[in-house]
Amino acid sequence: MASLRDIKSRINSTKKTSQITKAMQMVSASKWSRAESNAKAFVPYMEKIQEVVASIASGSSGSSHAMLVSRPVKKTGYLVITSDRGLAGAYNSSILRHVFQTIKNRHNSPDEYAIIAIGRVGRDFFVSRNMNVELEIVGISDQPSFADISELAKSAVGLFSEGVYDELYMYYNHYVSAIQQDVTEKKLLPLTDIEASGGLTSYEFEPSAEEILEILLPQYAESLIYGALLDGKASEHAARMTAMKNATDNAADLIDSLSLVYNRARQAAITQEITEIVGGAAALE
Repeated sequence: MASLRDIKSRINSTKKTSQITKAMQMVSASKWSRAESNAKAFVPYMEKIQEVVASIASGSSGSSHAMLVSRPVKKTGYLVITSDRGLAGAYNSSILRHVFQTIKNRHNSPDEYAIIAIGRVGRDFFVSRNMNVELEIVGISDQPSFADISELAKSAVGLFSEGVYDELYMYYNHYVSAIQQDVTEKKLLPLTDIEASGGLTSYEFEPSAEEILEILLPQYAESLIYGALLDGKASEHAARMTAMKNATDNAADLIDSLSLVYNRARQAAITQEITEIVGGAAALE
């Protein structure tokens, strides 16, 4: 059995850990609130731009655009959104496990795929396994702006337009609630399944639908990446907040258990001392 000093030391160290996890929980709760607002505020813009793109793409004028047409797949791109730090429960591991298994099932050679990694955890995961990381970005703000990923988004869309890969999939954690984040796979390019979220509005295009589509489609694809990043950030902060709350609760349970063991050991030591004193007194009589 551990000594009283060892048990007391464990209690003190667990209390300090609990203070740290509690502070991290409160910080994540604050960031989560803002990230959730950012993700929700971006939805109306995405719905409107999707409606406009769907209106153009549904006509014959947009059907021949390269970003709307499927082509034989020789190489596939995978855009994976993770965090820069851990301590977020299964936020990173669930999505990386899914992407890793998907790539292993679909491809036999690194030449058949390219990875675009957003987040240090995902970048390090793929690099450590010698997987083909084409583009990467780390150190993104907890409340990202489009400028933070604009270059990467343009490069990702540009690589498809240039034929470096023939399709692009995006993987991220979709925010459902503070306690639920779902791993999501979305086919980003080509844009073969654009559907308006509501009833189509009649539009008149100036100068022409073709010219507008040439500019709007890359912007739409880049906006999808940014929207997924905002969604992923809300999921990250919610997952970290939940993980730190669970850690704090577990620390409290451990402290209670150790305190009970400490009190029992202390009582046993006191009883032993009393027994020894009484025995010594009896021996002197």
